[in-house]
Amino acid sequence: MLSLDRLSKTYADGTVALSDITLTVAESEIVALIGGSGCGKTTLLRLLAGLDVASRGGITLDGVPITEPHPSVGIVFQEPRLLPWLTVAQNVGFGLADRSSAEAKGRIAHALEKVGLAGHAARWPKELSGGQQQRVAIARAFVTEPKLLLLDEPFSALDAFTRASLHEHLLGLWAESRPMVVLVTHDVGEAAALADRAFVMRPKPGRIDDEVPLGLARPRERSSHAFEDATRRLLASLDRSLKAPEAAAQDATGAALWW
Repeated sequence: MLSLDRLSKTYADGTVALSDITLTVAESEIVALIGGSGCGKTTLLRLLAGLDVASRGGITLDGVPITEPHPSVGIVFQEPRLLPWLTVAQNVGFGLADRSSAEAKGRIAHALEKVGLAGHAARWPKELSGGQQQRVAIARAFVTEPKLLLLDEPFSALDAFTRASLHEHLLGLWAESRPMVVLVTHDVGEAAALADRAFVMRPKPGRIDDEVPLGLARPRERSSHAFEDATRRLLASLDRSLKAPEAAAQDATGAALWW
């Protein structure tokens, strides 16, 4: 289980990025973090990845404190961040140095097959499209079988068709090892498509404003009434968070367009 206990982050200039974040993520659960710009979603993800240290409170993964990068925590960024001097297969297997050659090859081949790139193992990153590069990044994140996978808006730069396709590839890999997943997204449809619960955040300082259980079985049909209802509930929660006292002075129309 992932546990955040009264987590807060204040930067050296006095900016309070996060305040009193308390939540848990159960085994095999996918949760989404959504909210307006400046609400601390990326700061929270950096703390979960061990790339930054909290000012107060703590994070534990199966009872072990997370204060630095941890081998059981994987991450996929907004950009693929592939190493251009390595082939696709070598990029996917980058974190498998401690495995035997035979095991590493098997894991790499399986991961590439699951993301639809079985015939691209020997190619270079520059030879791939943006969507294909992000598939490689997803395969790389899953191949080590992390306990916790962090997704920092990994589909935001892609067109709608490619994004929906990558959602399916992601869920296909997730179904095999079922890690806990924390997804940062600005897309309420993406949150409804992937997550079991969504946490809506409010800025200044960043904090949890609402928790929205989605209650949708997998696979999810985006045209179903249940999916549309979940999306409406998320939008309503976001609208309430944007109309919080701190945001009251903003233009209502402009504020509602951030997503």
